[in-house]
Amino acid sequence: MTPIETLYQHYTKAYKVSTDSRKIEPQAVFFALKGENFDANDFALQVAEEGKASLVVADRKDLTKHERIIIVEDSLKALQDLAAYHRSQSKAIILSITGTNGKTTTKELVSAVLAKKYNIIHTMGNLNNHIGVPLTLLTIKPETEIAVVEMGANHPGEIDFLCRIADPDFGLITNIGKAHLEGFGSFEGVIKTKTELYRHIKAHGKAVFVNQGNPLLWEQSEGQKRIGYGRHCAADTPVIPGACNPYLSVGWKKHLIQTHLVGSYNFENVAAAIGVGQYFKVDENDIISALESYTPTNSRSQVIETQKNRILMDAYNANPTSMRAALINFANICGEQHLLILGDMRELGSASEEEHRNILALMKELGYKEAFLVGQNFSAYNDNPNWKTFDKVEDLYQHIENHPIEGRHILVKGSRGIQLEKVLPLL
Repeated sequence: MTPIETLYQHYTKAYKVSTDSRKIEPQAVFFALKGENFDANDFALQVAEEGKASLVVADRKDLTKHERIIIVEDSLKALQDLAAYHRSQSKAIILSITGTNGKTTTKELVSAVLAKKYNIIHTMGNLNNHIGVPLTLLTIKPETEIAVVEMGANHPGEIDFLCRIADPDFGLITNIGKAHLEGFGSFEGVIKTKTELYRHIKAHGKAVFVNQGNPLLWEQSEGQKRIGYGRHCAADTPVIPGACNPYLSVGWKKHLIQTHLVGSYNFENVAAAIGVGQYFKVDENDIISALESYTPTNSRSQVIETQKNRILMDAYNANPTSMRAALINFANICGEQHLLILGDMRELGSASEEEHRNILALMKELGYKEAFLVGQNFSAYNDNPNWKTFDKVEDLYQHIENHPIEGRHILVKGSRGIQLEKVLPLL
Protein backbone atom coordinates (compact mmCIF):
# COMPACT_ATOMS: atom_id res chain seq x y z
CA MET A 1 0.00 0.00 0.00
CA THR A 2 1.40 3.40 -1.01
CA PRO A 3 1.65 6.26 1.53
CA ILE A 4 -1.25 8.09 -0.14
CA GLU A 5 -3.39 4.94 0.00
CA THR A 6 -2.60 4.57 3.70
CA LEU A 7 -3.60 8.18 4.26
CA TYR A 8 -6.74 7.65 2.21
CA GLN A 9 -7.69 4.61 4.24
CA HIS A 10 -7.72 6.74 7.39
CA TYR A 11 -9.55 9.59 5.66
CA THR A 12 -12.39 7.35 4.41
CA LYS A 13 -13.25 6.27 7.94
CA ALA A 14 -15.27 9.48 8.24
CA TYR A 15 -14.49 11.56 5.11
CA LYS A 16 -13.36 14.40 7.34
CA VAL A 17 -10.15 16.41 7.72
CA SER A 18 -9.15 19.24 10.02
CA THR A 19 -6.44 21.90 10.12
CA ASP A 20 -7.57 23.41 13.44
CA SER A 21 -6.53 21.53 16.57
CA ARG A 22 -9.42 23.16 18.46
CA LYS A 23 -12.08 21.81 16.06
CA ILE A 24 -11.51 18.14 15.37
CA GLU A 25 -14.44 15.86 14.64
CA PRO A 26 -14.24 12.16 15.56
CA GLN A 27 -12.15 10.06 13.14
CA ALA A 28 -10.98 13.09 11.14
CA VAL A 29 -7.45 13.29 9.76
CA PHE A 30 -5.62 16.27 11.25
CA PHE A 31 -3.06 18.10 9.10
CA ALA A 32 -0.48 20.14 10.99
CA LEU A 33 0.01 23.13 8.69
CA LYS A 34 2.43 26.02 9.12
CA GLY A 35 1.74 29.71 8.55
CA GLU A 36 3.57 32.98 9.03
CA ASN A 37 2.58 33.21 12.69
CA PHE A 38 1.80 29.63 13.70
CA ASP A 39 2.97 26.03 13.42
CA ALA A 40 0.32 23.39 14.10
CA ASN A 41 3.09 20.84 14.60
CA ASP A 42 3.22 22.32 18.11
CA PHE A 43 -0.13 20.65 18.79
CA ALA A 44 0.40 17.42 16.86
CA LEU A 45 1.28 15.25 19.86
CA GLN A 46 -1.55 16.71 21.94
CA VAL A 47 -4.06 15.93 19.18
CA ALA A 48 -2.71 12.38 18.82
CA GLU A 49 -2.90 11.73 22.55
CA GLU A 50 -6.46 13.02 22.79
CA GLY A 51 -7.42 10.21 20.42
CA LYS A 52 -10.25 11.95 18.61
CA ALA A 53 -8.40 12.15 15.28
CA SER A 54 -7.91 9.01 13.22
CA LEU A 55 -4.46 10.21 12.15
CA VAL A 56 -2.19 13.21 12.61
CA VAL A 57 -0.15 14.30 9.58
CA ALA A 58 2.89 16.36 10.62
CA ASP A 59 6.16 17.40 9.02
CA ARG A 60 8.42 18.13 12.01
CA LYS A 61 11.03 15.39 12.19
CA ASP A 62 11.74 15.82 15.93
CA LEU A 63 8.21 15.10 17.11
CA THR A 64 7.80 12.41 19.76
CA LYS A 65 6.78 9.16 18.09
CA HIS A 66 3.13 8.18 18.41
CA GLU A 67 1.05 5.51 16.70
CA ARG A 68 -1.42 8.12 15.45
CA ILE A 69 1.24 10.44 13.98
CA ILE A 70 2.65 10.08 10.47
CA ILE A 71 5.61 12.25 9.48
CA VAL A 72 5.70 13.55 5.88
CA GLU A 73 7.99 15.93 4.01
CA ASP A 74 5.34 18.65 3.77
CA SER A 75 1.94 18.58 5.49
CA LEU A 76 0.37 21.03 3.03
CA LYS A 77 1.49 18.99 0.04
CA ALA A 78 0.13 15.87 1.72
CA LEU A 79 -3.24 17.62 2.10
CA GLN A 80 -3.20 18.63 -1.56
CA ASP A 81 -2.15 15.15 -2.69
CA LEU A 82 -4.92 13.55 -0.63
CA ALA A 83 -7.49 15.92 -2.16
CA ALA A 84 -6.29 15.13 -5.69
CA TYR A 85 -6.36 11.39 -4.98
CA HIS A 86 -9.85 11.63 -3.48
CA ARG A 87 -11.02 13.57 -6.50
CA SER A 88 -9.68 10.79 -8.76
CA GLN A 89 -11.66 8.21 -6.78
CA SER A 90 -14.89 10.21 -6.67
CA LYS A 91 -17.68 9.99 -9.23
CA ALA A 92 -18.88 13.50 -8.42
CA ILE A 93 -19.02 16.09 -11.21
CA ILE A 94 -16.69 19.01 -10.47
CA LEU A 95 -17.72 22.51 -11.58
CA SER A 96 -14.97 25.08 -10.96
CA ILE A 97 -15.73 28.80 -10.85
CA THR A 98 -13.23 31.66 -10.99
CA GLY A 99 -13.23 35.30 -12.08
CA THR A 100 -12.29 38.79 -10.97
CA ASN A 101 -15.67 39.75 -9.54
CA GLY A 102 -18.76 37.80 -8.54
CA LYS A 103 -17.24 34.34 -8.22
CA THR A 104 -18.46 33.82 -4.64
CA THR A 105 -21.96 35.13 -5.39
CA THR A 106 -22.10 33.02 -8.56
CA LYS A 107 -20.93 29.97 -6.62
CA GLU A 108 -23.66 30.54 -4.04
CA LEU A 109 -26.38 31.03 -6.69
CA VAL A 110 -25.27 28.03 -8.77
CA SER A 111 -25.16 25.88 -5.65
CA ALA A 112 -28.63 26.99 -4.56
CA VAL A 113 -30.01 26.06 -7.98
CA LEU A 114 -28.25 22.69 -8.27
CA ALA A 115 -29.21 21.72 -4.71
CA LYS A 116 -32.85 21.65 -5.84
CA LYS A 117 -32.13 18.44 -7.78
CA TYR A 118 -28.74 17.05 -6.76
CA ASN A 119 -26.75 16.09 -3.69
CA ILE A 120 -24.07 18.76 -3.81
CA ILE A 121 -21.22 20.27 -1.84
CA HIS A 122 -19.72 23.68 -2.47
CA THR A 123 -16.91 25.93 -1.28
CA MET A 124 -17.77 27.39 2.10
CA GLY A 125 -17.22 31.14 2.34
CA ASN A 126 -14.32 32.06 0.11
CA LEU A 127 -11.97 29.15 0.90
CA ASN A 128 -10.73 29.25 -2.67
CA ASN A 129 -6.93 29.05 -2.49
CA HIS A 130 -4.24 26.34 -2.31
CA ILE A 131 -5.59 25.28 1.10
CA GLY A 132 -9.29 26.01 0.64
CA VAL A 133 -9.72 24.09 -2.62
CA PRO A 134 -8.27 20.84 -1.17
CA LEU A 135 -10.42 21.25 1.94
CA THR A 136 -13.50 21.71 -0.25
CA LEU A 137 -12.72 18.61 -2.32
CA LEU A 138 -12.30 16.61 0.87
CA THR A 139 -15.91 17.36 1.86
CA ILE A 140 -17.07 15.25 -1.10
CA LYS A 141 -18.86 12.16 0.21
CA PRO A 142 -19.70 8.95 -1.71
CA GLU A 143 -23.25 10.24 -2.21
CA THR A 144 -22.14 13.65 -3.56
CA GLU A 145 -23.26 14.15 -7.16
CA ILE A 146 -21.88 17.63 -7.93
CA ALA A 147 -19.16 19.71 -6.26
CA VAL A 148 -19.08 23.46 -6.95
CA VAL A 149 -15.52 24.59 -6.33
CA GLU A 150 -14.53 28.25 -6.24
CA MET A 151 -10.95 29.10 -7.28
CA GLY A 152 -9.14 32.34 -6.50
CA ALA A 153 -5.76 33.63 -7.59
CA ASN A 154 -3.50 36.64 -7.20
CA HIS A 155 -0.41 35.31 -9.01
CA PRO A 156 0.18 33.62 -12.38
CA GLY A 157 -0.09 29.84 -12.39
CA GLU A 158 -2.38 29.55 -9.38
CA ILE A 159 -5.53 28.58 -11.29
CA ASP A 160 -3.57 25.97 -13.25
CA PHE A 161 -2.21 24.56 -9.96
CA LEU A 162 -5.72 24.33 -8.47
CA CYS A 163 -7.05 22.71 -11.66
CA ARG A 164 -4.41 19.98 -11.38
CA ILE A 165 -5.78 19.19 -7.92
CA ALA A 166 -9.51 19.47 -8.71
CA ASP A 167 -9.45 18.25 -12.36
CA PRO A 168 -12.81 19.94 -13.10
CA ASP A 169 -15.37 18.54 -15.51
CA PHE A 170 -16.83 22.00 -16.15
CA GLY A 171 -15.45 25.50 -15.76
CA LEU A 172 -16.97 28.97 -15.48
CA ILE A 173 -15.21 32.35 -15.46
CA THR A 174 -17.53 35.10 -14.22
CA ASN A 175 -15.54 37.96 -15.76
CA ILE A 176 -11.99 39.28 -16.06
CA GLY A 177 -11.18 42.72 -14.67
CA LYS A 178 -8.44 44.74 -13.04
CA ALA A 179 -7.62 43.23 -9.66
CA HIS A 180 -4.48 42.05 -7.87
CA LEU A 181 -2.41 43.86 -10.52
CA GLU A 182 0.47 43.93 -8.05
CA GLY A 183 0.64 40.12 -8.20
CA PHE A 184 -0.28 39.64 -11.85
CA GLY A 185 1.89 42.45 -13.17
CA SER A 186 -0.67 43.69 -15.71
CA PHE A 187 -4.22 43.24 -16.96
CA GLU A 188 -2.82 40.84 -19.56
CA GLY A 189 -1.43 38.81 -16.65
CA VAL A 190 -4.91 38.65 -15.13
CA ILE A 191 -6.37 37.38 -18.42
CA LYS A 192 -3.66 34.75 -18.80
CA THR A 193 -4.12 33.45 -15.26
CA LYS A 194 -7.93 33.37 -15.16
CA THR A 195 -8.09 31.60 -18.53
CA GLU A 196 -5.85 28.84 -17.20
CA LEU A 197 -9.20 27.28 -16.27
CA TYR A 198 -10.30 27.31 -19.92
CA ARG A 199 -7.02 25.79 -21.07
CA HIS A 200 -7.14 22.98 -18.51
CA ILE A 201 -10.73 22.16 -19.44
CA LYS A 202 -9.93 22.22 -23.16
CA ALA A 203 -6.89 19.96 -22.74
CA HIS A 204 -9.12 17.35 -21.11
CA GLY A 205 -11.92 17.61 -23.68
CA LYS A 206 -14.48 18.93 -21.24
CA ALA A 207 -16.82 21.94 -21.36
CA VAL A 208 -17.03 25.51 -20.08
CA PHE A 209 -20.00 27.77 -19.33
CA VAL A 210 -19.40 31.15 -20.98
CA ASN A 211 -21.22 34.47 -20.74
CA GLN A 212 -21.89 35.00 -24.43
CA GLY A 213 -22.49 38.69 -23.80
CA ASN A 214 -18.87 39.12 -22.66
CA PRO A 215 -16.70 39.53 -25.80
CA LEU A 216 -13.44 38.85 -23.96
CA LEU A 217 -14.64 35.56 -22.46
CA TRP A 218 -16.23 34.47 -25.73
CA GLU A 219 -12.98 35.17 -27.57
CA GLN A 220 -10.82 33.41 -24.97
CA SER A 221 -13.00 30.28 -25.03
CA GLU A 222 -13.03 29.95 -28.81
CA GLY A 223 -12.31 26.49 -30.15
CA GLN A 224 -13.50 24.48 -27.16
CA LYS A 225 -16.71 22.90 -25.94
CA ARG A 226 -18.82 25.65 -24.42
CA ILE A 227 -22.33 26.35 -23.20
CA GLY A 228 -23.39 29.97 -23.73
CA TYR A 229 -25.60 32.00 -21.41
CA GLY A 230 -26.44 35.67 -20.95
CA ARG A 231 -28.15 38.48 -22.77
CA HIS A 232 -26.87 37.42 -26.21
CA CYS A 233 -29.88 36.26 -28.22
CA ALA A 234 -27.95 33.29 -29.68
CA ALA A 235 -26.95 31.95 -26.24
CA ASP A 236 -27.99 28.44 -25.21
CA THR A 237 -29.66 30.13 -22.23
CA PRO A 238 -30.72 33.67 -23.16
CA VAL A 239 -31.46 35.86 -20.12
CA ILE A 240 -32.34 39.55 -20.11
CA PRO A 241 -31.90 42.12 -17.32
CA GLY A 242 -34.98 43.69 -15.81
CA ALA A 243 -35.47 46.55 -13.37
CA CYS A 244 -33.06 47.18 -10.49
CA ASN A 245 -34.54 49.52 -7.93
CA PRO A 246 -32.80 48.48 -5.81
CA TYR A 247 -33.28 44.72 -6.25
CA LEU A 248 -32.42 43.08 -9.54
CA SER A 249 -35.01 41.29 -11.64
CA VAL A 250 -34.24 39.20 -14.73
CA GLY A 251 -36.28 37.80 -17.56
CA TRP A 252 -35.89 34.17 -18.58
CA LYS A 253 -38.22 32.37 -20.96
CA LYS A 254 -41.66 33.59 -19.88
CA HIS A 255 -40.61 34.24 -16.30
CA LEU A 256 -39.69 37.42 -14.44
CA ILE A 257 -37.39 36.46 -11.59
CA GLN A 258 -37.24 38.88 -8.65
CA THR A 259 -34.02 38.52 -6.67
CA HIS A 260 -32.74 39.91 -3.36
CA LEU A 261 -29.53 41.04 -5.06
CA VAL A 262 -28.74 44.73 -5.35
CA GLY A 263 -26.95 46.06 -8.40
CA SER A 264 -27.28 45.50 -12.11
CA TYR A 265 -23.78 44.01 -12.03
CA ASN A 266 -25.31 40.93 -10.39
CA PHE A 267 -27.16 40.15 -13.61
CA GLU A 268 -24.25 38.09 -14.94
CA ASN A 269 -24.11 36.06 -11.71
CA VAL A 270 -27.82 35.25 -11.92
CA ALA A 271 -27.59 34.45 -15.63
CA ALA A 272 -24.75 32.02 -14.92
CA ALA A 273 -26.84 30.18 -12.33
CA ILE A 274 -29.76 29.93 -14.76
CA GLY A 275 -27.44 28.65 -17.50
CA VAL A 276 -25.94 25.99 -15.27
CA GLY A 277 -29.32 24.98 -13.88
CA GLN A 278 -30.85 24.63 -17.33
CA TYR A 279 -27.90 22.56 -18.59
CA PHE A 280 -28.22 20.16 -15.64
CA LYS A 281 -31.99 19.93 -16.20
CA VAL A 282 -33.12 21.48 -12.94
CA ASP A 283 -36.86 22.14 -13.07
CA GLU A 284 -37.71 25.70 -14.21
CA ASN A 285 -39.78 26.45 -11.11
CA ASP A 286 -37.00 25.15 -8.87
CA ILE A 287 -34.47 27.43 -10.57
CA ILE A 288 -36.76 30.40 -10.01
CA SER A 289 -37.43 29.43 -6.40
CA ALA A 290 -33.72 29.06 -5.63
CA LEU A 291 -32.85 32.45 -7.10
CA GLU A 292 -35.75 34.30 -5.50
CA SER A 293 -34.99 32.77 -2.08
CA TYR A 294 -31.26 33.55 -2.07
CA THR A 295 -30.24 36.38 0.27
CA PRO A 296 -26.65 37.69 0.16
CA THR A 297 -24.59 37.82 3.34
CA ASN A 298 -21.10 38.81 4.50
CA SER A 299 -21.17 42.42 3.23
CA ARG A 300 -21.80 41.39 -0.38
CA SER A 301 -24.39 43.69 -1.98
CA GLN A 302 -26.57 43.72 1.13
CA VAL A 303 -29.32 46.26 1.64
CA ILE A 304 -29.47 47.11 5.32
CA GLU A 305 -32.32 49.23 6.67
CA THR A 306 -31.39 50.85 9.96
CA GLN A 307 -33.41 53.26 12.10
CA LYS A 308 -31.41 56.08 10.54
CA ASN A 309 -30.45 55.17 6.97
CA ARG A 310 -30.70 52.78 4.08
CA ILE A 311 -27.31 51.19 3.39
CA LEU A 312 -25.96 49.28 0.42
CA MET A 313 -23.18 47.30 2.10
CA ASP A 314 -20.67 46.04 -0.46
CA ALA A 315 -17.45 46.18 1.52
CA TYR A 316 -16.16 42.64 1.11
CA ASN A 317 -13.70 43.62 -1.60
CA ALA A 318 -13.02 46.29 -4.20
CA ASN A 319 -11.11 46.67 -7.44
CA PRO A 320 -11.48 49.15 -10.31
CA THR A 321 -14.02 47.00 -12.16
CA SER A 322 -16.32 46.33 -9.22
CA MET A 323 -15.96 49.87 -7.84
CA ARG A 324 -16.97 51.38 -11.17
CA ALA A 325 -19.98 49.05 -11.48
CA ALA A 326 -21.11 49.85 -7.93
CA LEU A 327 -20.88 53.61 -8.45
CA ILE A 328 -22.83 53.53 -11.72
CA ASN A 329 -25.47 51.28 -10.23
CA PHE A 330 -25.84 53.42 -7.08
CA ALA A 331 -26.24 56.55 -9.19
CA ASN A 332 -29.13 54.90 -11.00
CA ILE A 333 -31.04 53.68 -7.95
CA CYS A 334 -30.71 56.45 -5.38
CA GLY A 335 -32.08 59.97 -5.18
CA GLU A 336 -30.65 63.22 -3.92
CA GLN A 337 -29.96 61.98 -0.41
CA HIS A 338 -27.04 59.78 -1.38
CA LEU A 339 -23.69 59.43 0.38
CA LEU A 340 -20.63 57.44 -0.63
CA ILE A 341 -18.35 55.80 1.92
CA LEU A 342 -15.49 54.37 -0.10
CA GLY A 343 -12.22 52.72 0.90
CA ASP A 344 -8.97 52.40 -1.02
CA MET A 345 -8.58 49.61 -3.58
CA ARG A 346 -5.65 47.44 -2.54
CA GLU A 347 -3.06 45.39 -4.48
CA LEU A 348 -2.99 47.54 -7.61
CA GLY A 349 0.77 48.05 -7.66
CA SER A 350 2.02 50.72 -10.07
CA ALA A 351 -1.52 51.20 -11.44
CA SER A 352 -2.85 52.39 -8.07
CA GLU A 353 -2.64 56.16 -8.67
CA GLU A 354 -4.20 55.97 -12.13
CA GLU A 355 -7.05 53.70 -11.00
CA HIS A 356 -7.91 55.78 -7.93
CA ARG A 357 -7.87 58.95 -10.03
CA ASN A 358 -10.18 57.23 -12.55
CA ILE A 359 -12.67 56.42 -9.78
CA LEU A 360 -12.58 60.00 -8.49
CA ALA A 361 -13.21 61.27 -12.03
CA LEU A 362 -16.15 58.87 -12.39
CA MET A 363 -17.64 60.11 -9.11
CA LYS A 364 -17.48 63.65 -10.46
CA GLU A 365 -18.97 62.59 -13.79
CA LEU A 366 -21.87 60.84 -12.04
CA GLY A 367 -22.60 63.94 -9.98
CA TYR A 368 -21.92 62.63 -6.48
CA LYS A 369 -21.96 65.60 -4.11
CA GLU A 370 -20.97 63.95 -0.83
CA ALA A 371 -18.38 61.28 -0.10
CA PHE A 372 -16.27 59.98 2.74
CA LEU A 373 -13.05 58.52 1.34
CA VAL A 374 -10.89 56.27 3.52
CA GLY A 375 -7.28 55.36 2.81
CA GLN A 376 -4.02 56.99 1.76
CA ASN A 377 -4.67 56.72 -1.99
CA PHE A 378 -8.04 58.45 -2.04
CA SER A 379 -6.70 61.00 0.46
CA ALA A 380 -3.71 61.77 -1.75
CA TYR A 381 -5.56 62.22 -5.04
CA ASN A 382 -8.90 63.76 -4.00
CA ASP A 383 -9.20 67.41 -5.04
CA ASN A 384 -12.92 67.90 -4.36
CA PRO A 385 -13.45 69.97 -1.17
CA ASN A 386 -16.92 68.44 -0.68
CA TRP A 387 -15.50 64.93 -0.39
CA LYS A 388 -13.98 64.34 3.03
CA THR A 389 -10.90 62.14 3.33
CA PHE A 390 -9.68 59.99 6.21
CA ASP A 391 -6.40 58.09 6.48
CA LYS A 392 -8.01 55.16 8.32
CA VAL A 393 -11.43 53.87 9.25
CA GLU A 394 -11.00 54.83 12.92
CA ASP A 395 -10.80 58.50 11.88
CA LEU A 396 -14.04 58.14 9.93
CA TYR A 397 -15.66 56.41 12.92
CA GLN A 398 -14.80 59.38 15.15
CA HIS A 399 -16.13 61.83 12.58
CA ILE A 400 -19.49 60.04 12.30
CA GLU A 401 -19.73 59.85 16.10
CA ASN A 402 -19.43 63.63 16.23
CA HIS A 403 -21.59 64.25 13.15
CA PRO A 404 -24.41 61.63 13.06
CA ILE A 405 -25.84 60.64 9.67
CA GLU A 406 -29.59 60.27 9.21
CA GLY A 407 -32.09 59.96 6.36
CA ARG A 408 -29.55 58.98 3.73
CA HIS A 409 -28.96 56.34 1.07
CA ILE A 410 -25.39 55.16 1.66
CA LEU A 411 -23.06 53.05 -0.47
CA VAL A 412 -20.28 51.43 1.58
CA LYS A 413 -17.56 49.88 -0.59
CA GLY A 414 -13.83 49.29 -0.25
CA SER A 415 -11.14 46.64 -0.05
CA ARG A 416 -11.53 44.20 2.82
CA GLY A 417 -8.36 45.48 4.47
CA ILE A 418 -9.87 48.94 5.00
CA GLN A 419 -12.48 47.39 7.36
CA LEU A 420 -15.31 49.76 6.52
CA GLU A 421 -17.75 47.46 8.31
CA LYS A 422 -16.50 49.05 11.55
CA VAL A 423 -18.63 52.14 10.93
CA LEU A 424 -21.83 50.18 10.29
CA PRO A 425 -23.06 50.39 13.93
CA LEU A 426 -23.08 54.20 13.61
CA LEU A 427 -25.13 54.23 10.44
